[in-house]
Amino acid sequence: MHKPEPIRLIALDEDDLKLISSMLQDAVTTIGDIRFEAAARRLTVTLNRYRWEAPGERVRCGLQLGGVMSVQSRRLRREARRAVVELLALSFEPGEAPGGTVVFTFAGGGDLRASVECVDAVLADLTAPWPTPRTPGHED
Repeated sequence: MHKPEPIRLIALDEDDLKLISSMLQDAVTTIGDIRFEAAARRLTVTLNRYRWEAPGERVRCGLQLGGVMSVQSRRLRREARRAVVELLALSFEPGEAPGGTVVFTFAGGGDLRASVECVDAVLADLTAPWPTPRTPGHED
């Protein structure tokens, strides 16, 4: 059986970001694995991604946004660094072209909003995959 290669994706526009969003649906992370470096204008999130392309597996991956001017969160407590959150989707809200806001929508109603100069995102798998007994499910 052929195993899919590690994911390495770049997003430079809203359509590209939609592809990355689909790859990250149901990824889990902790609050402590979300890092904004204001001086570098970079937001980095490491997650355990469910491998929809190889069901029954997860892999550690990194998502990095460049050109980030500010980050705001709602219903995500920064001091709860070990709290686990599940990413449902990434989206882009256009602003003054080519900028806008990349929105991370988490289960339970939390979100993270990164104001960006433009869409500049990279997603990369960082580890070998491992088996997981649980397949994410969604209520209709």
